[in-house]
Amino acid sequence: MENNQKTPVVSKIIIIPFILVTSLFALWGFANAVTDPMVNAFKKVLELTNTQASWVQMAFYGGYFCMALPAAMFMRKYSYKVGVLIGLGLYAVGALLFYPAAITEQFWFFCLGLYVLTFGLAFLETAANPYILAMGARETATQRLNLAQSVNPVGLIAGLLVAKFFVYDKLQSDDIADFSALDEAKRTMIRVADLAVIRDPYVVLGLVILAVFVLFLVNKMPQSKEEGNMPSLGDTFKNLIKNRKYVLGVIAQILYVGAQIMTWTYIYQYAEAIDLANVGVAGYEKIDVFAYQFVAFIMFTLGRIVGIAMLRVMSPGKLLMFFAILGGAFVAGAMFIESVYGLYCVVGISFCMSLMFPTIYGIALNDLSEEESKVGSAGLVMAIVGGALLPMLQGMIIDAGGSGVADTSILGVAEVNFSFILPLLCFLYIAWYGLRVFTKHETA
Repeated sequence: MENNQKTPVVSKIIIIPFILVTSLFALWGFANAVTDPMVNAFKKVLELTNTQASWVQMAFYGGYFCMALPAAMFMRKYSYKVGVLIGLGLYAVGALLFYPAAITEQFWFFCLGLYVLTFGLAFLETAANPYILAMGARETATQRLNLAQSVNPVGLIAGLLVAKFFVYDKLQSDDIADFSALDEAKRTMIRVADLAVIRDPYVVLGLVILAVFVLFLVNKMPQSKEEGNMPSLGDTFKNLIKNRKYVLGVIAQILYVGAQIMTWTYIYQYAEAIDLANVGVAGYEKIDVFAYQFVAFIMFTLGRIVGIAMLRVMSPGKLLMFFAILGGAFVAGAMFIESVYGLYCVVGISFCMSLMFPTIYGIALNDLSEEESKVGSAGLVMAIVGGALLPMLQGMIIDAGGSGVADTSILGVAEVNFSFILPLLCFLYIAWYGLRVFTKHETA
């Protein structure tokens, strides 16, 4: 590992382009965090069922899945910079679509906005991740990607704060126990006001993205060494499929993203179960879930910082294995401790997840050519679909005994606690993948 200490992670020559590309990681982190709570917001404001409201996440993560491969194929012909500009353009258009959506009050219009927005995010992630890997020496590529990804939690925290203070705290419908019981005129007035509250952060975000677009447009970005050198797409796919480290890495990424979204989505239901268990207990105060989610994002940020430091002295595969094992231990605590201490474990999971996405990404792409990385990056971005599929399975487990979160017991614990067996299985696979990479590729 001595070479890693001598080779600069980022060369001074490209520090400005590196900072610009790194800023993108915060932008999609913001979009993720500000959108997750919108499921409940739309459900209340537009009087939707749970199934209808879940289309928010389906539109969001579906956009990633549908556009990642077309984005990669586009960037085989054009540069990373062009891919970033298209991504920023689609991101801005999707966010600005919330303005006409609020006027029409049509839920499908909001979902369309999210769908287009994540077309842009798919372009950005498909371009930015391999671009960062290519901005320097191969032996420091994973460190460089972890460094760039370290600003992602900044976007997550900002998105959560905006969702709480500029959306949730201002929703009039959230303060009404039975919104549907109001007369039509009153409901219409509140609905118009609340949709404007939901609309505004996205419109402001769209304008900010347009400003970032201009910054990228006027700045000269380094061109990758192999841009313009295009082997056959069929040969590229064959090479990727034969690369077991890459294929197993895509599976690891699907499971990681699923584990992340499950942990961050169902922390609300987990806290609700604790509140229900303590109804009537003297001195008990209802849990402020946003505060715990905020701490979880702080832990996510700290974990990324610790991970970057440890990558200087430990190989990526070995460190991934250790963090996955620790994450599994926290999940086990969340499953079998039915109290606020179990909630502490749920928060602790975020520390362990912090380095997984960029580390898996870097490991999977590290030995690929530049053009293979462009297509391979698409597979890893498409893996984000795990965030749409696995939370649905966890929701089915939680609904095993009814629509509540603690209607029945499984293995002696409430169903919401037991549902965390899915993130546990995800971390077990990721730990195995890290071990395999360490033993077969890093110690060879």
